[in-house]
Amino acid sequence: MTRDFFSWESQTTPMNEDNCIRAESWQILCRVVKQEGTCGAGHKIGDEVLFTGEEMKGRLCISAMYSMIPKVYAMMYNARFPWLKDQCVATHACPDGFNPVMFELVRKETE
Repeated sequence: MTRDFFSWESQTTPMNEDNCIRAESWQILCRVVKQEGTCGAGHKIGDEVLFTGEEMKGRLCISAMYSMIPKVYAMMYNARFPWLKDQCVATHACPDGFNPVMFELVRKETE
């Protein structure tokens, strides 16, 4: 018998799929929740960017955007992350280790 490592149906960890995994795509709200040092792009706690699938509404430095796009895309199209307790919310760290910014990514209903 071959084990399918990519089959999420075989996961034993319960996920909140009723609320966060569905057939339709999501918009992803990206919010700055923590910032230390001096961010070169000027990001501050509370800054928000919305990824709609067609555009990005808001301002986001290219380094942070480039590093988070795979996670944003995966969340937008209902990827499951077995390490998350809440499948609707993930975090992403800015790649600048000396002036770190922490982002929260939230699945949001399409407007």
